[in-house]
Amino acid sequence: MSSRAAISLTTGLEDAEKVTVALLVAVGAAEGGRSSLMFLTKEAARLAVDGVAVGVACEGCPSIADLMARFEAAGGELLVCPICFNAKQLQESLLVTNARLGGTVQLWEWIGDGAITFSF
Repeated sequence: MSSRAAISLTTGLEDAEKVTVALLVAVGAAEGGRSSLMFLTKEAARLAVDGVAVGVACEGCPSIADLMARFEAAGGELLVCPICFNAKQLQESLLVTNARLGGTVQLWEWIGDGAITFSF
């Protein structure tokens, strides 16, 4: 079994429940010792901007900000589609500390010989 987990997320806060589920999967992988990366595309690219990933999706759900903090603390990385990011006219200087711009080439480089993948 691979020791890497890649989670692809296309949805932003317009579907906070989907964001929460993707983050729960990513946090579980990272806290479980897997090298973990979330590939953020479409509206999810906004989540990598400092101060955006906030809120609670549902009663009893952990907050999105807490999940993002746990993911970072466990060594999780955010790879943000530069096309999506730039199309939304977002500022690279506002990326959270565990985020970087990178597209499919960088995603495949990170995956290397294999990773368990999830897509949301």
